[in-house]
Amino acid sequence: MSSQGYNVAVVGATGAVGTMMIKVLEERNFPVKSIKLLASARSAGKKLTFKGTEVVVEELKESSFKGIDIALFSAGASVSRAFGPVAVSSGCVVVDNSSAFRMDPETPLVVPEVNPHALKQHKGLISNPNCSTIQMVVALKPIRDAAGIKRIVVTTFQAVSGTGQKAIFELENQVRAWAKGEPMPRSVYPHQIAFNCLPHIGAFLDNAYTEEEMKMVNETRKIFEDPSIAVSATTVRVPVFYGHSESINVELKSPLSPEEARELLSKAEGVVVVDDPKNNLYPMPIHAAGQDKTLVGRIRKDLSVEHGLAMWVVADNIRKGAATNAVQIAELLIQGGLL
Repeated sequence: MSSQGYNVAVVGATGAVGTMMIKVLEERNFPVKSIKLLASARSAGKKLTFKGTEVVVEELKESSFKGIDIALFSAGASVSRAFGPVAVSSGCVVVDNSSAFRMDPETPLVVPEVNPHALKQHKGLISNPNCSTIQMVVALKPIRDAAGIKRIVVTTFQAVSGTGQKAIFELENQVRAWAKGEPMPRSVYPHQIAFNCLPHIGAFLDNAYTEEEMKMVNETRKIFEDPSIAVSATTVRVPVFYGHSESINVELKSPLSPEEARELLSKAEGVVVVDDPKNNLYPMPIHAAGQDKTLVGRIRKDLSVEHGLAMWVVADNIRKGAATNAVQIAELLIQGGLL
């Protein structure tokens, strides 16, 4: 690195998360000396803008990482498995948004507000957690620090942007078709998504949970460094463009009142408490979309257990759930001299 900044690569630059990574790098004034935008051969030649300058998208190749200091990957697990180690061997630090390396014991799984210390162990590769896991652990960290957590039951209501650009278009096209009384086109999801809810994100596994549900189980335990936490997740795709919502019930090890939880959360990094139900104030995706904070509300006692809380948590899945978290990790790497 020179005094002018860092040579940065964005892999999967033309996708929903990749384009947001470029935007967030610009918004946060990340010290970029040069930026290389990488994608599949199909997208090579497209032009994207960074800080007012057009940048031509290049085809991702094994030679793409020469001279690159940090690479932000968001092109899917297969691409990350193929090119992540190549980038690391080129002397580049990789922050990977896919599921490829999340459960690898050698790879830190990091949410900056929750476990930044894990970065010190990195060996060139760091994983971004699943979008649903990120917002949940941001909201639960101050509560866990205060009272400990025995068990989490979570149901998610996840926006179509979590599936990618094609899913955003599918919802939009279905709504337009419905308004015209025409048949609704469908190719991304197994059922119509407009005006519907699909309790199905990722493939179903032998235990009858989906991949997405088990990601939340396993990633939460890894981030909190506590395999004893019991987690049960149900993940649902809903007809919302941006912003995942979660209903979370948490059983604590010691008592914590809703008032105490509200106070802790109001001081927590990355959290905004929106909790005045009498005035119809509670977190909603339309408020979370476009910002980086995790919104928490409907904080109340869980009546089904002795020490329990229930809450409603919403965040922008493309920003804090993906792009912003990755850029925050890159910022921490610089601050800690870990690049």
